[in-house]
Amino acid sequence: MGLYLLLINIITFALYAIDKLNAKTDSWRISERMLIMFAVAGGSIGALLGMYICRHKTRKAKFKFGIPVILMLHIAIGIYSLYM
Repeated sequence: MGLYLLLINIITFALYAIDKLNAKTDSWRISERMLIMFAVAGGSIGALLGMYICRHKTRKAKFKFGIPVILMLHIAIGIYSLYM
């Protein structure tokens, strides 16, 4: 599980960085749905880091508030699974 979380967060961060670069160069973009789905799939830390390090999607409410909520849910699930 640890290796999966590491990889999904690296991939998610890379997707945010690539999308930011593509936004600057007016190239093909990664859909918002895909960016959010990678966060939901376990990449919430990578998404949050990508948002703030790359300064990408920080003004959009569904990212500004949604990604931290997804991260909190992941933390809650992790804590819950420790005690079950």
